[in-house]
Amino acid sequence: MPENVFKKEVPDLKMQDVGGADLPYLYYEGSTPQIVFAHATGFLPWLWHPVIKEFRPGGQVWVPYICDYRECDPEKGGLSWDIIAKDLATFCTKLQIKKPLLVGHSMGGTVLTIAAAAYGIEPLGLILIEPIFLPEEFYSMKATVKNHPLASKSIKRTNHWKSEEEAWAYLKSKSLFSDWDEQVLQLYIEYGMQKQEAGDLKLACAPESEAAMFMGGWSRNPWPLLNKLTCPVLVVEGEKSENKNFIDLTKAVSLFRNGKYISVKGAGHLIPMQKPKKTATIVKEFLAEII
Repeated sequence: MPENVFKKEVPDLKMQDVGGADLPYLYYEGSTPQIVFAHATGFLPWLWHPVIKEFRPGGQVWVPYICDYRECDPEKGGLSWDIIAKDLATFCTKLQIKKPLLVGHSMGGTVLTIAAAAYGIEPLGLILIEPIFLPEEFYSMKATVKNHPLASKSIKRTNHWKSEEEAWAYLKSKSLFSDWDEQVLQLYIEYGMQKQEAGDLKLACAPESEAAMFMGGWSRNPWPLLNKLTCPVLVVEGEKSENKNFIDLTKAVSLFRNGKYISVKGAGHLIPMQKPKKTATIVKEFLAEII
């Protein structure tokens, strides 16, 4: 397992009250621009570090940790993405984050879209990497964990390894992680797994919490909100993403008032993990266009 070359560069977690809950986040000191990154369901703010380091020194960066900061039961509807969006808007208000560039991956892209369109964040621009804009009929459906296509799988996720070496071998054997940048994968083991007293490892964002996030994803239909956004919006899709089978991102781009679409060659759904340098380049180029 390779050495974690980023460990000394990563800031400590801070906490921000968002009204009845403390939202953890990473903060990178800087000046302008202000940037907020939001991660995918079940993943981690630390996985953005290889992207963020390409901007250092430079702007101020905040990266919330969206997992179990609020109590949520997957069997009782989970944690609504609408609530997460509202919390992110409160987060920005309380930390005096004004006119930020918002960069969201998967769930992160969706909740930032809702936060900007419905809850008062006024972004400089939005970069939505593989956002989850499901077919509209999903948002009127009721699901249980058992019949939810993603929550039913995530709640059964493997959650025990005897050592870091075993965890590394396990992740490298799985197709979900097999094409990740190795430094990102190391960050996932370093921060996404918690060492237990006996030396074994468990996931920091437990399978039950991840399932609760998935369950909350049908709570707010984002489609009617897209044309409310007046800022520049860049939608990024992986060339090989399986989400293309049921998510129409070109349709989403057509509904934004100032939308643009790009496809990342050779990438799937997990673009920031697979291609952090390419992701950083996309963010830099978009920033240069809108500033």
